[in-house]
Amino acid sequence: MSDMGKKKATIYDLSVLSGCSPSTVSAVLNGSWRKRRIKEATAQLIQGLAEEHQYTANLQARGLRSSRSGLVGLLLPIHDNRYFSSMAQTFEAEVRSRGQCPVVVSACRDPEEERQIVETLISYSIDELFIAGATDPDGVHEVCIKAGLRHVNIDLPGTRAPSVISDNFEGARMLTRAIIEQAQQDGAVPITADEVYLFGGRDDHASRERIRGFRDIKIAMLGESPEACIQPTGYSPAMTARAFETFYESHGKLPRCFFVNSSINLEGLMRFLGQHPHETFADIVVGCYDYDPFGSFLPFPVYMIRQDSEAMIAEGFRILDSTRPPAITHLIQPMLVPPRTALTGPLDALKDID
Repeated sequence: MSDMGKKKATIYDLSVLSGCSPSTVSAVLNGSWRKRRIKEATAQLIQGLAEEHQYTANLQARGLRSSRSGLVGLLLPIHDNRYFSSMAQTFEAEVRSRGQCPVVVSACRDPEEERQIVETLISYSIDELFIAGATDPDGVHEVCIKAGLRHVNIDLPGTRAPSVISDNFEGARMLTRAIIEQAQQDGAVPITADEVYLFGGRDDHASRERIRGFRDIKIAMLGESPEACIQPTGYSPAMTARAFETFYESHGKLPRCFFVNSSINLEGLMRFLGQHPHETFADIVVGCYDYDPFGSFLPFPVYMIRQDSEAMIAEGFRILDSTRPPAITHLIQPMLVPPRTALTGPLDALKDID
């Protein structure tokens, strides 16, 4: 007897036998193949193979009977970031409180990888999907629509599904105002617009809104916002460190006051500072559009923005629980965190293990 005859087949066995993708096999087995415009002949082939090889698969088998697998997915851009790891922790706790099972995976800011991962999650018959910080949320939306999967965008908006994001414009205004006021308070000479910089970010919705808020406050408080004061570096510590090094070599010092677009860019600043004497950063004021308790205790003032991932996840579930939610963007107010402040977060809810 062949190995296939000794055990019941899985979706991946049927994928190999039929020559179809796992997501196509899953769509046939859960009855959504017509919505995905899969040919009837393909559906009949897969159904025949499933019967022949006694297909079953735990949660998936339950999903075939009830149309609910109990799995809820969260697609992240990266894991190595306190903001996204906090979001994942909040998401997992909320999903478990609903008696479901969380599935968290990252796509490394790669749009093709995003779509492939979502297809794989669909092959496991997930019930719902949170799409966080996707590079191409509308591309992921197309995959979800074909499979009839309920989904919501978190952190970065799309145009074709509901989105829940931080109010990046207002958060940037709060952060920029705070660092300028601190620099004005600390300095003997009034600060000017060409001494206030922004480092980091790229051409995505969050960065554009933060730059818009930064410029809005600079113009209101300092009268202008020179284009040269915007230094986009992407979300890369190495590129951010090089940007600071280039500025330092050109000016012989850092700006008196600057806004870094994320904790990833703050890491780039730390790499730069590690290569220079204390005098290099003795009088700077920094704003970071992310919250990290360690950054709050650096030897110079660091104001931070804490994005409310708990409220975003809660709003995302509220939207998915509603009937036919419109494709609009919901804004969640972030919090300004002063220097020398350590806030509680999702990890504080974990129980100590002796």
